[in-house]
Amino acid sequence: MGKSWKNPMMAANAAKKGAKITKLAREIQVAAKLGGPDPETNNRLRAAIDAAREESVPKDTIERAIKKGAGLDAGAAQIEEISYEGYGPHQVAIIVECQTDNRNRTASEIKNIFNKNGGRIGEVGSVAWMFDRVAMVEGSNPNLKDAEEDAIEAGANEVEKVGEANYRFYGEPTDLKSIETALSGRGWKITSAELSYKAKNLAEIGEAEKKEVFEFIQILDDNDDTHRIHATVDL
Repeated sequence: MGKSWKNPMMAANAAKKGAKITKLAREIQVAAKLGGPDPETNNRLRAAIDAAREESVPKDTIERAIKKGAGLDAGAAQIEEISYEGYGPHQVAIIVECQTDNRNRTASEIKNIFNKNGGRIGEVGSVAWMFDRVAMVEGSNPNLKDAEEDAIEAGANEVEKVGEANYRFYGEPTDLKSIETALSGRGWKITSAELSYKAKNLAEIGEAEKKEVFEFIQILDDNDDTHRIHATVDL
């Protein structure tokens, strides 16, 4: 009988893709739970579905996640959102937002990542004061003329360019819906609309230190339950 052999690189890539699909499905489930199963009236769900389709997530996986979140699958484990706070390398403040079906497992794993990689987990509120709670809407506009003008018209407080063609708009948490609706009306394709955290001040550290922080954040992001990471450093 021949000896079987599995390419470790292919296996790693497959595992990474599987983890990404799991995270995308969880976001769909949470969005459906919070805003209902209809993407026409649930903008967060619509954005989550679009993101999943861009990553070629199977249609039946998307549909199952919607049913689970909407409570249409009685046997499905419910996903809850929970945040953890702490310090990464060089005292960079970090907030980790997670989506999990097992709070105890997630707490243990996130704590271990902090403790074993030069970080320090903190209590609730230990670093949150270093961030503003904001509405964050991200998207692109193929017919863009002036992003700052669109921000003003939509009621956003700030806009920044991210990547080649995407922009991120920030506003008051209570204005999330109105900013998203206004931008959509001005031709923006919304890819994300949610409450987020924005650092009040960025840590002043060198490039070598930033690299260590980035590696720490990457380890956090590789955790299956991690949804969003916020830090007081510009990466």
